[in-house]
Amino acid sequence: MSESLRSRLSQDELRTFLAVARLRSFSAAADLLHKSTSAISYRIKTLEDSVDAPLFQRTTRAVTLTPSGEYLYEKASQIFDWLHTLPDELKQVREGIEPHFNLVVNNLLYDSASIAALLAHLAERFPYTEINVRREVYMGVWDQMLHNGGHLALGVPGFDSVHDDFTTLPLGVVNWVFVVAPSHPLALAEGPLGSNELRAYPAINVEDTSLHMAKRTAWRLARQRELYVPDMQTKIACHVAGLGVGFLPAPIAGELVRQGLLLERPVVVGRQPSPLALAWRSAGTGQIATYLKQLCVANDATLRPFFAPIDPHGPRPHDGEFGARR
Repeated sequence: MSESLRSRLSQDELRTFLAVARLRSFSAAADLLHKSTSAISYRIKTLEDSVDAPLFQRTTRAVTLTPSGEYLYEKASQIFDWLHTLPDELKQVREGIEPHFNLVVNNLLYDSASIAALLAHLAERFPYTEINVRREVYMGVWDQMLHNGGHLALGVPGFDSVHDDFTTLPLGVVNWVFVVAPSHPLALAEGPLGSNELRAYPAINVEDTSLHMAKRTAWRLARQRELYVPDMQTKIACHVAGLGVGFLPAPIAGELVRQGLLLERPVVVGRQPSPLALAWRSAGTGQIATYLKQLCVANDATLRPFFAPIDPHGPRPHDGEFGARR
């Protein structure tokens, strides 16, 4: 055939096909489109000739789609949905709203319910943007920003950027508390726990998810075994089960101690606070990244749950004394 398939598929034929496919009736489609039944049949026959495949199985009782018809129905529906939203999508791009947005969240700040609430909020404000959320651990947050097109990150390690392409704004620090299960042998030990006592038990850690940057270990003593788990929730469960030892963010540890699920124990050498920052691309920042920065600086309720593990007395973006850093 000399002409391309694309040129042989008219919008009128596809619109007619969708009407018949949805209503499962030529006469009902004719009523909907204000055409005669014979006109509808002619358009469908023309379309079937164009694609060189039967699209409907016709009987005296029903009209059903053939496998080719099912495939065309899926594709044609997508085309018309896209044509319907295209003007609004183009308007969004013209206004500087990102058509695709990659949000990276540090595992220390990740909360499923808060993510769902944030996505619902963003979907209402930016309905035509495809948003991808990634949960990463330690340097994996920076890895996503540097190598996988991250637009904005909640909780990159450190206050300063690791690359000139990004700007950071300090969020504060995560303070750490050493905990053990009430059933753990160290629960009955007296005085601050030294390294020799601690290294007898596995350190429970969430593994750094970085693929391109050097992985870092949260806390582990020399010659100490390590139990790697995929996320903070699993780490907490392992601590409660008495499978090892380690540190938890102070607010999380405090709540579990109050519930009697864990005990806080003093150690000779503790874990230093972990500074976290907001990070975004320095050039070409779109409206969604700017909006999230504004919510963060204002300590808005939409983002506030993410900052629960952060020391409220540490540096926060709304304190004013911390400027953006590159």
